[in-house]
Amino acid sequence: MSDTSLDAFVAGLPKAELHLHIEGSLEPELMFELARRNGIALPYDSIEALRAAYNFSNLQDFLDIYYTGADVLRTEADFYDLAMAYFHRAVADNVRHAEIFFDPQTHTDRGIPYAFVIEGLSRAAQDAETLGLSVSLIHSFLRHLSEEAAFESLAMAVPYLDRIIGVGLDSSEIGHPPSKFANVFAKARELGLKLCAHAGEEGPPAYVYEALDVLHIDRIDHGNRSLEDPVLVEHIVREGLTLTVCPLSNHKLCVVKDLNDHPIPDMLKKGLRATINSDDPAYFGGYVNDNFLSLTRLGLINRADCLTLARNSINGAFLGDERKAVLITEIEAFAAEN
Repeated sequence: MSDTSLDAFVAGLPKAELHLHIEGSLEPELMFELARRNGIALPYDSIEALRAAYNFSNLQDFLDIYYTGADVLRTEADFYDLAMAYFHRAVADNVRHAEIFFDPQTHTDRGIPYAFVIEGLSRAAQDAETLGLSVSLIHSFLRHLSEEAAFESLAMAVPYLDRIIGVGLDSSEIGHPPSKFANVFAKARELGLKLCAHAGEEGPPAYVYEALDVLHIDRIDHGNRSLEDPVLVEHIVREGLTLTVCPLSNHKLCVVKDLNDHPIPDMLKKGLRATINSDDPAYFGGYVNDNFLSLTRLGLINRADCLTLARNSINGAFLGDERKAVLITEIEAFAAEN
């Protein structure tokens, strides 16, 4: 049974979202609208048929439909509209800061200029400020492609480094360990970019070790399987690293078979700086507040945990100390009033 007071608390709680793939926020309605705008025939005859196709059960099946959806993104205006749709939705969840991944290789490999992607997203990020939302962009590399391809993608980003806060590593994890990208991550660090990587979602704890010890990342995306190694957990706690955890994604992709067994409570108990995020909300059934509520309604986290998770999201963000202080003050003021 839902605790309506806790539901309202989650709804009003200021928070940051640190793990959001902007292409994964493409709702079926907007996908159809952009397909019509760009004269693209989708392999689905209705929004309902498209939603039915979202009944996948593993990461690869999801990625297949994800890339089909991304094909409707052709112009700068498309990327702007995609981002603004998410920003409005995030503001409705009282997200005060968002750090969004984008996958340029998904677009440049099909002939879309990098400039279209970055110009559309960065213009939307600027306009998001009028909504009370600050936004940072993270250029992600597709790990199923080569490190050479990642270097080529990074080179495209160099003229736009003032618009990008960091680099990430996503796509199919198994068989593509973080160490595969050691050199390109070192180059990104030289360029002054923050580093994060998906590790320990489907991949083993060894992948998390590689992300930390070889890539020298600043933040761990997912990181669920870190809990299998107590020494690794102690290391992450000691270093104060943030984990960007995505409950509904974990359940949809069968990383966690039963949401009642989600590791967020154990992460908090062990002192890990966990955060709650929506990953690819159009595909996984919910935005950030839906992810919070998926756990509160099962009794896995309470009001105090929600506050901890919100504070963690601000402290784990790639933000300056002044902006962090402002947002933490907002959280504390909200807690005092509620």
